[in-house]
Order: sequence, then C-alpha cells, then structure tokens
Amino acid sequence: RLRALNRLQVILQHLKMSKQTDSTAEVLLEKKGGAGIITLNRPKALNALNLSMIQQIYPQIKAWEQDPETFLIIIKGSGGKAFCAGGDIRAITEAGKVGDKLSQDFFRGEYRLNNAVGTCKKPYVALIDGITMGGGVGVSVHGHFRVATEKTLFAMPETAIGLFPDVGGGYFLPRLSGKIGYYLALTGCRLKGRDVLKVGIATHFVESEKLPALEKDLIALKSPSKEKIADLLNSYHRKCTIDQDKEFVLDEHMEKINSLFSANSMEEIVKKLKQDGSPFAMKQLETLNKMSPTSLKLTLRQLREGASMSLQEVLRMEYRLSQACMKGHDFYEGVRAVLIDKDQSPKWKPAALEEVSDEFVDNCFKPLGNDDLKL
Repeated sequence: RLRALNRLQVILQHLKMSKQTDSTAEVLLEKKGGAGIITLNRPKALNALNLSMIQQIYPQIKAWEQDPETFLIIIKGSGGKAFCAGGDIRAITEAGKVGDKLSQDFFRGEYRLNNAVGTCKKPYVALIDGITMGGGVGVSVHGHFRVATEKTLFAMPETAIGLFPDVGGGYFLPRLSGKIGYYLALTGCRLKGRDVLKVGIATHFVESEKLPALEKDLIALKSPSKEKIADLLNSYHRKCTIDQDKEFVLDEHMEKINSLFSANSMEEIVKKLKQDGSPFAMKQLETLNKMSPTSLKLTLRQLREGASMSLQEVLRMEYRLSQACMKGHDFYEGVRAVLIDKDQSPKWKPAALEEVSDEFVDNCFKPLGNDDLKL
C-alpha cells in the first residue's frame, strides 16, 4: 500500500512540475501561440519514455484536442542526441521479474498514447531529430507529419531483446512498400537520415539546425489548417539539400528483400536466405541467428495479421503479445545480455525456430478477457 501511495505522490509531483515547465521535469508541456509543445526531457536516458511521462502526455494531447485555441501539436526531444530511444525497458524488466503491475500499466499506457497520436484530431508534428527507436517511433510515426534530419537514426530493434516491434509496429511496418517493413522488423536494421524519409517512416526531411526556425514558423502560423502546415513543412523540405542525390541505402537489395522476406514462415525465410547464398543474404542470416527465435515467430505473425487490421486492433493484439513476453523467458534474458551485462550473448529458450511450436505462438495471441487493452 505504502509503495503505491509513494508512487502516486511522485506522479502528482511530476504533474505539478510539468505544469511549471520546470527544466528538470521529465517531460515539458507548453503552449506557445496556437501550438501545444511536448518536449521529452530525459536527455541522459536518450529521452526514453517512462510511465510517468506517458501519464502526463496522454491527458495533455486529449485536452489540446478539445481546446479551440490549440491548432497543432509539436513533439520533440531535448539534448540534441535523441528524439526518443524507446521505452524505459529496465524499469519494465525489474517490474516484470517481481510481478509488479508496472509491466501491465506501462504497455497499457503506452499503447493508449500511441492510439491518441494515431487518432489525434489536431495536426501532429513530430520532429524526429536524432535516435528514434521503439517507443520513440510509437509517439511519432502514427501522427500526421514526421520530420527527419541528417541526425535521425531509426530502428525497431526489439527482436534482439526477446520482444517484438510493438507500439503499433504491426500496423505501420507491413504498410511500407514491398516487404521492407518485414525486413526492418525481423532484422532490427537501422536507417539513417534521408533513408528514413525514403522508406516512408518520415514525411519530410529538414536540416537539424533549421528545426528551431521551423518550430518558430509553425508557432507563428495563424489558425493553421493541415494544408498550411504541410505547405510550411514542404518549403523547408525543398530547401534542404543534404544527401539529396544519395541513393537509398537498400535500393540495390530491394528485389531480394521483397522475395526473401515474403515467405509465410520464419523457417521458410531462413531456407530462402540459405538458398540465395549472396553476401547480403548471408549477412541477414547471421543477424537473424542472433535474435530470439520466439520473437521472430511472434513478429512475423504480428505483421502478417496487422497488415489488414485497424490501428486499434493492432494495439490490442500487441498488448496481448506484450503480456505473453512478460511471462516468458527471452525478454529478461535479452535485456540482461544487451542492456545490463552487455555480453551480447543471450541464451534463448527455445534456442531454435523449430522448437517454437505453433501452439505456443497461438497462445500468445489469445484474448485476455477482462484484461484486454481498452481503447
């Protein structure tokens, strides 16, 4: 009881702090002109989202949506290195180990926030400057506008820690052209700068040092429509010449990606990669061999099913998967190997794709009754 009370006091304290836009608050929520501005403010943690940040941002988006004096919402990260490097995985790991409710509350809160971004009635502009992974993708990719810069580094690296590309990954990844979304999801491949625009994650590309000017111009717009905002973003986008003539990093591999990653099962993908035998295919094989076999199977099915679902249906499905992962072995082992001991050699259980049964995978997708995610 006492712990819950203390946590409540901490959350209330944070809420008070953020209203004063205290520079030590983990998230700053400000109103400038007609714009609501969200600044993720944990630069030392690369602006990773924790539950208290989620619980502050969600009601604020909802309030701004209803406010006739708010015309757009801007979200950005502080510190210059990251927009948001993901969710606060360590806290979730600690909680999950002892069966603390945080491992439910966090995912529930995060996915509700992803849905709020995806359904936001006001134009939503994410300035994805710097590292943008996992949870950072979730609070940006579902919005109307995503502005990447030469410093943007995008990835959904979850299969390496025994998780799956959540935060609505099952919605946006299979909707990218060809099978590139499947490739990004399974391998955790990182994309930089203009490539984030070329793949369809970003809508615009602007020089990093021009973002303060862009933000100022967005704030100065008088009762802007989505069209006016798009026009302004387009004008900045057109002026940006960085890497303009650079070929998309995966261009030469797209044909292979589309054919190799179109298989119906992980085993088949692996088989196709082996048969292909090219240096590119061998490299992908090596990468997939490091990933949690359970995560790979969950991810492939998540994307195949998500391709024809609404964002809400995807988030409900992903909540079920998140809880299955919290009850399993690989998530804790992956976090240990990658983030805590950093020995980079997780011992997955089961250790091979063939040992992850269809029945096990089916169970992870089963409804949770009263515990299902409500949106």
